[in-house]
Amino acid sequence: QVTLVESGGGLVQAGGSLRLSCTASGRTYYSIYGLGWFRQPPGEEREFVAAINSGFATYYTNSVKGRFTVSRDNAKNMLYLQMDSLKPEDSAVYYCAARNIGSATINEAEYDYWGQGTRVTVSS
Repeated sequence: QVTLVESGGGLVQAGGSLRLSCTASGRTYYSIYGLGWFRQPPGEEREFVAAINSGFATYYTNSVKGRFTVSRDNAKNMLYLQMDSLKPEDSAVYYCAARNIGSATINEAEYDYWGQGTRVTVSS
């Protein structure tokens, strides 16, 4: 079993930055996992934000391209999401996710492990 814990959320003004972190613990073979970030805005469905595969290739939803950067540190079992130029529409609960194979996917149903989420609020 793998446990994921997000941190780094909070309140920030539009145009500001936040860095989310996700720590994995348990029976991890972290270097082989595909990893992703998802978010759920208030009153909406959860949606894909970014992903990184075991080969460090990255993928982003169009609305965050050029503003967000996903990265991983396999030695530390860590996943990060650097969020710059934040907009009020980025406000959401952000979740990290991991899957037992190395490829990345935008489909949340294909992830095996989830964190509990961290809230990001961007004020205008």
